[in-house]
Amino acid sequence: MGLLEQTKYEKLFSTPVLRFHMPEHPELNKALLHEGALMRAESDGVNKSNRGGWHSEGNLLDRDVPCVNVLRAMAEECVLTSSRKIGAKADFSALRLKLFGWMNANPAGGFNAPHTHPGAQWSGVYYVSQPKVEKGNSGMIEFLDPRSDLPNWRILEAPAFKLKKKFRPMPGDMILFPSYLVHWVYPNETDEERVSIAFNATFIKKKT
Repeated sequence: MGLLEQTKYEKLFSTPVLRFHMPEHPELNKALLHEGALMRAESDGVNKSNRGGWHSEGNLLDRDVPCVNVLRAMAEECVLTSSRKIGAKADFSALRLKLFGWMNANPAGGFNAPHTHPGAQWSGVYYVSQPKVEKGNSGMIEFLDPRSDLPNWRILEAPAFKLKKKFRPMPGDMILFPSYLVHWVYPNETDEERVSIAFNATFIKKKT
């Protein structure tokens, strides 16, 4: 009897996480930090997933200033690129993209508790300021496997069935992921603030 021949290989129900980088980020990030200082002077912020840090109030992406306009355009480009990358067949000309963003500033000890972003398709994070560390988990973002009933697969030590995935983005990095994906940010173990801008992206059908 001959050997079996593999005829097809599919990755079913995978969760895409995409990473982008802005090469010319220093000037942009400097301007975003200045805008953040103005926002903090206007508001004490709100409490969401932030623990010991500041979370801006309202939609940051509604602010009509050059640095925010650049960031908004970057977010739109990443969302459209990612949607096409996963094979979306929707007619994007018939859809309107709604973006809602906010700034997170985590001082020493500050972190973001595990959470999801209900009501959106994509969520993203742009890194404005990320203190340098040589070891430990400071600055790490971690994603948790959304699938259940997987403990018996752990024995195979296959990357596709890992319980969680973490990495430390750098300033100028933008991460995009499905909004249902549980994630959190490790406590800041430095004396320098970690600043990021998160956003939700939702496609809505245009009215005819």
